[in-house]
Amino acid sequence: MALPVPGDEFPGDVAPDNEGASVEQTFELFSALAPKGWRVELIEGEIKVVPPANGEHEEIVSELSGQVRDHDKGLGRYTGIGLHLPDGSKVIPDLVIAPKGSYSDKQEWHATAAVRLVAEVTAASTAGRDRVQKIRGYARAGIPVYLLIDREAGETVVCSEPVGDDYVHKATHKLGTTVPLPAPLGFDLDTAEF
Repeated sequence: MALPVPGDEFPGDVAPDNEGASVEQTFELFSALAPKGWRVELIEGEIKVVPPANGEHEEIVSELSGQVRDHDKGLGRYTGIGLHLPDGSKVIPDLVIAPKGSYSDKQEWHATAAVRLVAEVTAASTAGRDRVQKIRGYARAGIPVYLLIDREAGETVVCSEPVGDDYVHKATHKLGTTVPLPAPLGFDLDTAEF
């Protein structure tokens, strides 16, 4: 079975080359077959396959991680951690901030209770779902802060106070400026290096 190309979507009633399989079974199959560095996510019942990030993307994630470390050494900065959201979605955010030791087990998918902040850095193939479906999923999970670094729009969006399918507060800042992060982080993020 060939892997789909980036951006392919498989709605809940479609199981390519695997007739009769559930979306969850197809997701597990895609996850097992994905080349190293590729991310396979299940978002609101659709399977998404994302290729490895480019260097610019990783520089932004690294800079963000470093600033969090400089602010609070008790926080872990996790890349590649799978989160299981209450709506059944399984996502692998670009960066998850949680107390150190929160993910020391051998589980592949984790609950979101320990998460303080989740960050996504957009790419052309992921920007739409980072701006819409992931906001809904992270809000439903009660994640206190969702930080969206939108390279295509040249903005940083800080979403806080999750209620239902959305966040009460959304503050948009131009990339290159200082961005205040609310509690539970509570520090100013310098996006000049982004």
